[in-house]
Amino acid sequence: MKLYEKIKNIFHNYRNIEENSIDYENAKTILKNDRNAILIDVRSPQEYKENHLNGSINLPLYDLEKNCDKIKYNKQDTLIIYCQSGNRSKRALKILLDQGYTHLYEIKGGLDEIG
Repeated sequence: MKLYEKIKNIFHNYRNIEENSIDYENAKTILKNDRNAILIDVRSPQEYKENHLNGSINLPLYDLEKNCDKIKYNKQDTLIIYCQSGNRSKRALKILLDQGYTHLYEIKGGLDEIG
């Protein structure tokens, strides 16, 4: 791949990540209106055990990085990702975008912003 194409892909992925960042209120609206939407917490199992959003499933980022190809979701499913501060959820979003998932959102600021 030429350098130009690599740089173009980096900017394209960054733009997608920014476009897919939503606040918690928008996430709740999506979850209410799309019964098939999946809320994913990408923090560690211990963090998830201590506190998590109701209805979420735990898929730690380190598992996602190692086993992304084993995820059983349809690539058109709506996935809403969150973590504590938004850093891990942005990385998870990029991984899933690279795998061809199309309906992805991440809660910007994570649980820190929700309160």
